[in-house]
Amino acid sequence: MAMLQADSIPLSLYIHMPWCERKCPYCDFNSHASSNIEEESYIDALLQDFEGELELPGVRARKINSVFIGGGTPSLFSAVAIKRLLSGIAQRAACEETEITLEANPGSADSSKFAGYREAGVNRLSIGIQSFDDEKLAALGRIHNRETAIHAIEKARAAGFDNLNLDLMFGLPAQSEGEAMLDLQQATSFQPEHLSWYQLTLEPNTPFNHSPPAALADNDQLADFSTKGIGQLQQAGFSQYEVSAYAQPGKACRHNLNYWQFGDYLGIGAGAHAKITLADGTIVRRSKQRHPQRYLAAATATDAVSSSRALTDDDLPLEYMMNALRLNEGFRQQDFELRTGLAFSSIEETLGEQVKKGLLERDGDSWRTSEIGRLHLDNLLLEFS
Repeated sequence: MAMLQADSIPLSLYIHMPWCERKCPYCDFNSHASSNIEEESYIDALLQDFEGELELPGVRARKINSVFIGGGTPSLFSAVAIKRLLSGIAQRAACEETEITLEANPGSADSSKFAGYREAGVNRLSIGIQSFDDEKLAALGRIHNRETAIHAIEKARAAGFDNLNLDLMFGLPAQSEGEAMLDLQQATSFQPEHLSWYQLTLEPNTPFNHSPPAALADNDQLADFSTKGIGQLQQAGFSQYEVSAYAQPGKACRHNLNYWQFGDYLGIGAGAHAKITLADGTIVRRSKQRHPQRYLAAATATDAVSSSRALTDDDLPLEYMMNALRLNEGFRQQDFELRTGLAFSSIEETLGEQVKKGLLERDGDSWRTSEIGRLHLDNLLLEFS
């Protein structure tokens, strides 16, 4: 393996807020229903956790290019808490001109809170709408309705957010193609800068997986939803740049792009994951204690890490492709070499085979998933394992 130059790889920071008002039956994220959020203690723990991440070899001197506060429901936290968190991060690391995203639930949004987040330094808001149909929202177990969703968008704009993402789902219980397209039409009517539009999936260990809702669309119907929806989004001025991500020109999410381009990211908070290139070129994946109470106790004791492992040469092709092949533009030969330290020859034969099968397309030194390959992405990725 060639020596990786860690300081040339973009670095992001993911912050996990693990609490929700209510757990949605389709959600497999590390989230916990609670009405008792230990706000002060949790911010203390996050900053202590961040200090530990900065102690990793070569990390403290690097600039953080993006911050993403996800969950759970981060908007359950007060603007005062978010300001203390972001101020503490800025005191410890270089964060100039950083994209800072916060996820918000329409059911926990109000005008003063949004304005407070903006004043605290959040410059990108991601609102979990999922649908504008009250019947579908009830079927998903969401705590908001259509009216609340619309008000949340209006409040975000009134608070000064000019970089707004809306999360929307399709393939909902008993959802027709017309209803799915109407959801998209309503979302684009608010002219968000970014849309995350993704299919409802029955994830393991969720109530929906154990007891699937009735009248879910089949694979052919879902493919039709996707094809028609992509066309509708293009007409509205959105470009698809990743499997489920669509953006107005220049508004792709910098943080998520860094994931998909196999950049580095620190992870703090209960259950947060990280991928970091150390000063000696070793690429390490780390995760933190999942349960909030165990995380709080561990972070206070400066040992919140629950697992850590160095990636091997054998791991890296799959690790890289799991991210890069989600992007419409794919990757270049030099991108692979610069982010993995491997010679391109280690994957060249496999790439050629997948081009012959029609699953990949080549354009000079660039490689991307074909339309057919995208439909069979899981099988395609297995070729790199």
